[in-house]
Amino acid sequence: MRTNAARFLDTLKIPYELREYQLDPEEFSAELVAEKIGLPPEQVFKTLLCVTHERDHVFAVIPGDQELDFKKLAHAAGTRKIEMVSVKEVQTLTGYIRGGVTVFGAKKNFPVYSDETIELFDTISVSAGTRGLQMLLSPADYLRAAQATIAPLTRESAS
Repeated sequence: MRTNAARFLDTLKIPYELREYQLDPEEFSAELVAEKIGLPPEQVFKTLLCVTHERDHVFAVIPGDQELDFKKLAHAAGTRKIEMVSVKEVQTLTGYIRGGVTVFGAKKNFPVYSDETIELFDTISVSAGTRGLQMLLSPADYLRAAQATIAPLTRESAS
């Protein structure tokens, strides 16, 4: 299956691998996706659409087993406050449904902020633009194609 995200990477001549998986319609866990495609959850990055208090939109790309720290994202984006976009706005703004959001081929090129842990791996996985399909690629290729800014974006674990 060729998605807009796959076509976008094809135009940049960036190599990737597609992996299909099955999930129930009500399941949105990145940990479950990781299990289904055979990768640890920290290598499966989820793409979250957020909005600043100025009403600008940004993507946050974080490991599947982590939670977004809104203060850290706001700092990286140079804004005072940031929050998640409502689920009902996601498809209108990106062209993708919840569970299938990716920065590649989205309706608009919103700024992308990627958690600094992305560089720890040889391969990462992100949504290919539809539920049930992930794309695997190198972090360097992802960062270049997404024109992402690297920053610490996740909450400190309470251990």
